[in-house]
Amino acid sequence: MAVNRDQWNSQIGFLFAAVGSAVGLGNIWRFSYMAYEHGGGAFLIPYVVALVTCGIPLLVLEFALGHERTGSAPLAFAKINRKAEFFGWWPVSFVMFGIVLYYCVIIAWCLNYCFYSLSFAWGQDPNGFFFKEFLKLPKGPLEIHGINLKILLSTAVIWFLNWLIVFRGIGKGIELANKIFMPLLFFLTLFLVFWALTLPGATDGALAYLRPNFQKISRIGVWIDAYSQIFFSLSLGFGIMIAYASYLPRKADIAKNAVMTSIMDSLFAIVAGLGVFAVLGFMANAKGLPISKVVSESIGLAFVAYPQALSIMPGGSYFGVFFFLSLVVAGLSSSISILEAFTSAVIDKFNMNRGFVVSAVCFVGFLGSAIFTTNAGLFWLDIVDHFLTHYGLVVVGIAECIIGAWVFDVERLRRHVNKTSSIKMPKVWDGIIRYFVPAILLTIVAGDLYAEIHKPYGGYSWFALAMIGINWMMFTILIAAFLTKFPWHYEYMLYTPDEDEEGQNIKE
Repeated sequence: MAVNRDQWNSQIGFLFAAVGSAVGLGNIWRFSYMAYEHGGGAFLIPYVVALVTCGIPLLVLEFALGHERTGSAPLAFAKINRKAEFFGWWPVSFVMFGIVLYYCVIIAWCLNYCFYSLSFAWGQDPNGFFFKEFLKLPKGPLEIHGINLKILLSTAVIWFLNWLIVFRGIGKGIELANKIFMPLLFFLTLFLVFWALTLPGATDGALAYLRPNFQKISRIGVWIDAYSQIFFSLSLGFGIMIAYASYLPRKADIAKNAVMTSIMDSLFAIVAGLGVFAVLGFMANAKGLPISKVVSESIGLAFVAYPQALSIMPGGSYFGVFFFLSLVVAGLSSSISILEAFTSAVIDKFNMNRGFVVSAVCFVGFLGSAIFTTNAGLFWLDIVDHFLTHYGLVVVGIAECIIGAWVFDVERLRRHVNKTSSIKMPKVWDGIIRYFVPAILLTIVAGDLYAEIHKPYGGYSWFALAMIGINWMMFTILIAAFLTKFPWHYEYMLYTPDEDEEGQNIKE
């Protein structure tokens, strides 16, 4: 008995959705800072090596699992082995009840800053404005004094947009939204880059960003960071790409889609970084400071360093609106993919109405986001993000390789990919999935654990890390275990006919 599933209306619709999930806030501010710290243009060497040897192979695996097993992450894994179902539920649970909760709050900050840019509301002290006036940040994560109503309202707007898009389904919702979001985001980014490059001192910033320092790439930490960036940037381990691939038609070009998604994501990060550092070069030139004195990582780059530059830039208010609008668009394209990953899993398992599932999940998600809209929200965000992305995602990535290559059959997945793909996966792909990618991910998680044992993350107390980070991760594990215990609404959904190399069904 066949199972009816939504399908993408077009190839370009799927590609835009996959790229939309991959391209997020980190592409704009995290990659550029990392490249600057790790050798500028020379960082592109380990970055490209990581892309070819880990990013693309693992993305092909996720596309293959979702497409060959025709299901969301929990369904795909359950079709392989009922005991593996948990590793499908855990990623969609911790991205839904963890990552997207604070991610929507960050998007809400960007939405607020779109309006703040018009009047330079941060005044002469963007740092003080952001941390003290806007966030009202206390001394520590346990000093919660109340919800910031302004941030809560803007977070409600972001959740409403998520609901509106995912509620409409694959073709009329997510695909249509990404056909608008992706061209808009690319246009805004290119527009900002060209504008930034015309500013005085922009060339110095661009050179600081791209100038090769080959001495740095001999450090093991640079290579680990390159692999980490690729893994996180492509939304690997989220369960998103498995769900998206399950909506592809049977003759989809899986390998080509994976390669194009990876390349577009990486090119976007490189180009966006050029614009970021052109602006920082302008600010360094205007203040007579070296680039190293004005560059800052992640949150500080977007909400402190950039506003400082906007205040002294010709047409800075308009530049600011476009910049923060691009962050909102990039954030939404990623958040809707997270919501869809969980929604598709619940629909697969319980055969519930999409509208009801999306509405309920968005309501619960908004309530969960509330903790990150408190005055201590930034601290909670930092701790929860650290544990879920540095441990949860990496463990899931390792589990995917084990389930796909060892529990199932990596050769069968390769045959499935090559059957309809214009780019053929060589046999070496089997070895990469079986051995190389798990080894890299184990190295990453071991490095994090080693650093954690010697020094508590972020200078927080062990009590705060355990109460917030570890407990939050354990909570998502319990959610996944709880959902795993329920029977599938239609048991026949767990049956996928075996196929031989020519695609003919084999009777068991």
